Amino acid sequence: MHVPDGFINAPVSAATGVLAAGAVAVSLRGARRELDERTAPLAGLVAAFIFAVQMLNFPVAAGTSGHLLGGALAAILVGPFTGVLCVSVVLLMQGILFADGGLTALGVNITDMAIVTTVVGYAVFRGLVKLLPRGRRSVTAASFVAALLSVPAAAVAFTLIYAVGGTTDVSIGKVATAMIGVHVLIGIGEAAITGLTVGAVIAVRPDLVYGARGLEQKLKLRVNGELVDAPSSRPAPVAARASRRTLWVTGLVTSLVLAGFVSFYANANPDGLMKVAQDQGIDKKTQKHASAGSPLAGYGVKDITDGRVSKGVAGLIGVGVTVVAGSTVFWAVRRRRGADVSPANTGL
Repeated sequence: MHVPDGFINAPVSAATGVLAAGAVAVSLRGARRELDERTAPLAGLVAAFIFAVQMLNFPVAAGTSGHLLGGALAAILVGPFTGVLCVSVVLLMQGILFADGGLTALGVNITDMAIVTTVVGYAVFRGLVKLLPRGRRSVTAASFVAALLSVPAAAVAFTLIYAVGGTTDVSIGKVATAMIGVHVLIGIGEAAITGLTVGAVIAVRPDLVYGARGLEQKLKLRVNGELVDAPSSRPAPVAARASRRTLWVTGLVTSLVLAGFVSFYANANPDGLMKVAQDQGIDKKTQKHASAGSPLAGYGVKDITDGRVSKGVAGLIGVGVTVVAGSTVFWAVRRRRGADVSPANTGL
């Protein structure tokens, strides 16, 4: 789904760039309400995890592969505004360092992969959790469906963008049919990854899952014939910190293993967008990437001749850079929130 340079003309690319910049600005403000001392470190980890899993292309049809987009996953774990920022950080790192997704198309990619998937995924998720019984299984099930629908929604969004600003004369009907068809299949893989990841986190620390907040039923006790809320059984602060640290380390190690080792076994076929582009002729005016000369272009290290080692080292670098960049952004947002609610600003 990473759109290269040349697929979309300059005016539409610029327009989506303005839209993406506005969405990121709004998300920076919105993320202040979502991030706290517990979730700010998790947000940086989510960005690194999405980067790592996006390297794991899986087969979906003859000659076609797919990979995680991550918008629904990020929104459910850390909140929709923070989710937009997570995916945007990933796309920025991929475009600059790895020549994956055009730099002039960065606005298109953020609009399509960060904004559309996050908005659609989280809207579906919130609607489902209101209808389903309260509980962890409902959160996991809602995550699965939300992720499943977010991927074809992104395919529709690309088709609309292409209809307005495409640089080749290809039938929009053919593009829409091909894009939506293959991305429904990719959505199944996205749903499985999202459901498993949300389920794993909610099993150990449900309080850290943004989408699960307020869903747990409070335990009631009968006192003198009346039902009252039972005392909170939350873990002690020290235990909670230790648990968060364990979760963070486990997530980081998992991301490093996926990007550094498992990624070598990813499916080598073109992903859904590139396959459609090849079949329909959308790629006729593809331009050379501005970062094509990067030492990490193509997810390999330039001076390492062994393909397995080259891709593994590139993956490890990518996870490291993404977690640092993401954590820096989210800690800055968190500190900004602290300044906004300080006694000096509240008149206390």
